[in-house]
Amino acid sequence: MKQYVYAFREGSSEMKPLLGGKGANLAEMTRIGLPVPGGFTITTEACIEYYEQGNMIWDDLRQQIGQKLSEMETEMGHQLGEVKNPLLVSVRSGAVVSMPGMMDTILNLGLNDETVQGLANTSGNQRFAFDSYRRLIQMFGDVVLEIPKYKFDSLLEKKKTEKGAASDTDLVAEDFMDLVEAFKKVVQKETRKPFPQDPQVQLMMAVEAVFKSWNNPRARVYREHNDISHHLGTAVNIQVMVFGNMGNDSGTGVAFTRNPSTGENKLYGEFLVNAQGEDVVAGIRTPKDIEEMKNLLPEAYQQFKEVAQLLEKHYRDMQDIEFTVNRGKLFMLQTRTGKRTAQAAIQVAVDMVEEGLITKEEAVLRMNPSDLDQLLHPTFDEKALEEAALITKGLPASSGAACGKIYFTPEEAVNAHARGEIVILVRNETSPEDIEGMVASAGILTAKGGMTSHAAVVARGMGKCCVSGAGELNISEQEKTMKIEAISLTEGDFISLDGNTGCVYHGKIATREARLGGRFVTLMEWADDLRKLKVRTNADTPRDSAKAVEFGAEGIGLCRTEHMFFEENRIAVMRRMILSRTEDARRKALAELMPMQRDDFVAIFKVMGDRPVTIRLLDPPLHEFLPTAEADIQRLAGELDVSVSQLKETVRELAEVNPMLGHRGCRLAVTYPEIYEMQVQAIMEAATQLKREGHHVIPEIMIPLIGEIKELQYVKELVLKVIRQVGNDTGETVPYLIGTMIEIPRAAITADDIAKEAEFFSFGTNDLTQMTYGFSRDDAGKFIKEYRDKGILEKDPFQQIDRRGVGELMKTAVKLGLESRSDLKLGICGEHGGDPSSVEFCHLLGLDYVSCSPFRVPIARLAAAQAAIRYPS
Repeated sequence: MKQYVYAFREGSSEMKPLLGGKGANLAEMTRIGLPVPGGFTITTEACIEYYEQGNMIWDDLRQQIGQKLSEMETEMGHQLGEVKNPLLVSVRSGAVVSMPGMMDTILNLGLNDETVQGLANTSGNQRFAFDSYRRLIQMFGDVVLEIPKYKFDSLLEKKKTEKGAASDTDLVAEDFMDLVEAFKKVVQKETRKPFPQDPQVQLMMAVEAVFKSWNNPRARVYREHNDISHHLGTAVNIQVMVFGNMGNDSGTGVAFTRNPSTGENKLYGEFLVNAQGEDVVAGIRTPKDIEEMKNLLPEAYQQFKEVAQLLEKHYRDMQDIEFTVNRGKLFMLQTRTGKRTAQAAIQVAVDMVEEGLITKEEAVLRMNPSDLDQLLHPTFDEKALEEAALITKGLPASSGAACGKIYFTPEEAVNAHARGEIVILVRNETSPEDIEGMVASAGILTAKGGMTSHAAVVARGMGKCCVSGAGELNISEQEKTMKIEAISLTEGDFISLDGNTGCVYHGKIATREARLGGRFVTLMEWADDLRKLKVRTNADTPRDSAKAVEFGAEGIGLCRTEHMFFEENRIAVMRRMILSRTEDARRKALAELMPMQRDDFVAIFKVMGDRPVTIRLLDPPLHEFLPTAEADIQRLAGELDVSVSQLKETVRELAEVNPMLGHRGCRLAVTYPEIYEMQVQAIMEAATQLKREGHHVIPEIMIPLIGEIKELQYVKELVLKVIRQVGNDTGETVPYLIGTMIEIPRAAITADDIAKEAEFFSFGTNDLTQMTYGFSRDDAGKFIKEYRDKGILEKDPFQQIDRRGVGELMKTAVKLGLESRSDLKLGICGEHGGDPSSVEFCHLLGLDYVSCSPFRVPIARLAAAQAAIRYPS
């Protein structure tokens, strides 16, 4: 028979997957002799089985709970439900991964109309007994019976007002007796049943409620935000009650062994006299600093301080501890690894290495790579954020915080920026044509699009805050308004975006600039010493390239040349080239663009020094460079001196039913070879100029969207022809590499052929994912959330590499490619290059490098080091 229930003395910290974090730590503290009230844990497996049994407690589990309860009663010398000297218990959740405040707790279970009198007589404190009873009814009513909490809170506040009481500690026994009766009436009215008087019934109902709390909305949202599996389940901890509300020699508190905001090595926490634990968490009364406990309860404080130090050394990490003092005696109710800011995490990790508590490898593994975003971008002032008015919530597409005036077109954003205003660009969705407005903006908000939409990808590359897919918003670019329910904002109004949470707030919120301290540098140096994967960046401008180098990038893995054509002095020439009816006319326009492209590459090469630079030749379909709005078409026709009808005809000709699978990438070079010829000329002339200036530059020319070896052969010969011509014209020989993106499934499964012509592969996992799944990455946001909520997808495949499908294609391409060319360079340049799980997968595949947006470079460096530690071979 499977064991579903364990006494604390039967467990240990190694049993965390089974007992949950709280249960395992209670067992461990019991094992090492700390003052822990007795109890037992119902396992996470029982929670999973509960759901499989159709949301009901089955007989075997009920019997095992009864057995452990009986053992605990024997140890304590009194029983649950005993009238004269009742045993009371707490019922608490305890998941494998800490989820503070997300699930539910019931205290003082076992009280009823009879046992409350027994508790009053035994304790000699009638006020304490009825205070505990009203707390049980209130918590049981909220958590188990699902009665809105305010229905109880309002009665408590009314009683305090009647009595002129500043807090509940000013109420007397008779007041709590009145509240008990009032609370019972609430239960009767709301459930049409009396408050359950049988403690055994109370216990089973509470256990079921904790199991159910695993799937409450706030717990699910928390798990999704923190990338925690929905399939782990929660344990349930049944523990003998100790009481912090027995008078001024009692109390309760929560403390960290170090400061969770800064990492300072000093006890940090709060304490309340004559209170139960939930009072501190709920903020019912203003708690005192933990240091004040030294004066109020000196013996208990000294003991607690010693226990806190012992626990930190035992667990070798900062601890978050809950405790109660019952008539001067200290009891430990919980310890767990303390949640902390990224700044504190780095401080604690480096300090503990210097203190000899942990190794450098452990310090690197302790960090959550994604948390580094907190350090690299501006953040909102926490106090100001608490007072902010939330408008709506979208997807946290690019980290950081931004506050500014809203504008609805890129032109208006540029003009406002030129006037010195801080701008938030608001669009239904962005396109490459919006690039200037995006550059001019501090933040970007879109109603449509997902985490890999155009807005998200470009914003991350620029290090700008972005919230995408805020679907509740009704945005009218024509009327220059954004509306949701009763809220309507117009051009020039202030909003604030939180790119870490996806929240959109009304008005201005104060921000704090990112701060990178010396310990950050120390930790990243340790990571660099440990990792095997190189880390490059996706960058298209000298500014982005310089920022990436500052963050530790070792080269550029993706320079998207199309972004260079949208600047004001170039887009007109580009459009003239597209609208040209003859090759000669196209070449004339391209000849104007070539020096501009060359200067771009010169500037980027200078910033990158001797680091490798991979340049992707033009990838998007040409229609993306043309306007679609009537007013824009008329204006452009005038600028280019062509008829509106001719321009509309060209726009119609270039329009595609499915642009992502259409006339783009290498297919453009087959149709219009002169475009790639111009780009290669610009690249090689720039490299030649740098060589003459004493730089060692090796450009890596990447041909996109290859699916057939003959495509690569054709375009490669085109590229080589230009390279030879530049060499002949300049008399200089510059080393170079020619490679391709693996972004089409057919390319992955024919990689042995493609590697015969390509010197490097770069996995374009954005396109590879959408072509493998058949999901449009720009439209998938409409249904991916439903897929995740309904368990069809565990992760969004556009955020984390799908190892089973897309990953198998990558594995095949690596194997076949290396069989054909043993010195084949292998990298990844899709957005997955900055996702820690995907970086780990790239390490396991044996890739040479990952490439990601500049602000994700530190994340990738740390993730690569963690992968090397976990998988050293």
